[in-house]
Amino acid sequence: MDNCLFCKIAAGQIPSNKVYEDDQVLAFHDIDPQAPVHFLVIPKKHIDAPAALTGEDAPLVGHIFAVIAKIAADLGLENGYRVVTNSGEDGGQTVHHLHFHVLAQRKLAWPPG
Repeated sequence: MDNCLFCKIAAGQIPSNKVYEDDQVLAFHDIDPQAPVHFLVIPKKHIDAPAALTGEDAPLVGHIFAVIAKIAADLGLENGYRVVTNSGEDGGQTVHHLHFHVLAQRKLAWPPG
């Protein structure tokens, strides 16, 4: 998408503080961290939101979660972490490109605010 912030980051048009990258996904530190560890994992393929996922996207979503597990292990997040995906306005989605927030190294309350 031409005006998608995350597509531009994935294409290297906007710099990011990369944590991980392969041919399908990019992980980078959040510019407004909500925990001592807070990074995003995005597919390089533009998908508007979780609600836009189809069965064809299942291998990609599985890969994203495998990448999250790898990064968490590499960062030593053995005490746990939270993965958050927002969908739509009421869900708090502000960038319309599927993305997963990974937050760690602080106690995370439940229910979330």
